[in-house]
Amino acid sequence: MGRAIKHFGWKRNDIVVSTKINWGAANSGHHHQSPRAKINNLGLSRKHLIEGTDASLARLQLSYVDILYAHRPDRQTPIEETVRAFNFLINTGKALYWGTSEWLATEIEEAWAVADRLGLIGPIVEQPGYSLRREKVDGEFRNAGLYSRRGLGLTIFSPLAGGLLTGKYIDGLPEDSRLRTSDDPAVQAVIQKVGTAEWDEQQSKVKKLMEVAEGLGTDVATLSMAWVLSNKEVSSAIGGASRPDQIWQIVKAVEVYQRLDQQVLEEIERIMGNKPETVTQRFG
Repeated sequence: MGRAIKHFGWKRNDIVVSTKINWGAANSGHHHQSPRAKINNLGLSRKHLIEGTDASLARLQLSYVDILYAHRPDRQTPIEETVRAFNFLINTGKALYWGTSEWLATEIEEAWAVADRLGLIGPIVEQPGYSLRREKVDGEFRNAGLYSRRGLGLTIFSPLAGGLLTGKYIDGLPEDSRLRTSDDPAVQAVIQKVGTAEWDEQQSKVKKLMEVAEGLGTDVATLSMAWVLSNKEVSSAIGGASRPDQIWQIVKAVEVYQRLDQQVLEEIERIMGNKPETVTQRFG
């Protein structure tokens, strides 16, 4: 990424660059590292956050990143230590903001409580998985007041629920599909559901979404990504691509999103039937 930024001559103030820290390079399968050496290259301790950020900046060939994410919570390190370390990195000019990824609402709120008490900066963005499968973002975070009270922004990943919202699984598992080829434990857990009533119900919903997409002159994957963008709390969405044409499909979602009127959004809600209950709905 650092080489690309230099090659294309992008002005630093025209781009937003982020990086994530938790598992270090020493934990990515390099055989020359002994298992004992890896312990300091892990987690959200002050030591690893500072050393990991320096290493990331060296690879990026940058003096600072705009956003530094805590890539998963570290429940072995006190949150106060983590909050202080992120603020040290901000105060020394190595990051402008910090955020979280896959933290619980209670953990984000605890980080903010520490920051408030110490007069420090709390996490301003969370990176959760979010798609038409949505309990955490539309339920847990909203009920905790993270958007209204903390101004939390969202950079979401997995807008297609790992490919389940592409429509390619409605007639089985294609040989070249992710469910066939990946050995990721999370993917394997999905495979266990194939053929169950839950799986069949999900594919039935995808078929109905395909009809909605057809009415808009698009496909279900693009519709699903456009739906994610319709959430005003979502600042940006991360799409994965293994082929150039998939990039074009992702970009088309922006145009489709602009055509999602209230009627279409209500039809999608009716099909999915999974809108989480919020505190205001419960108590009026």
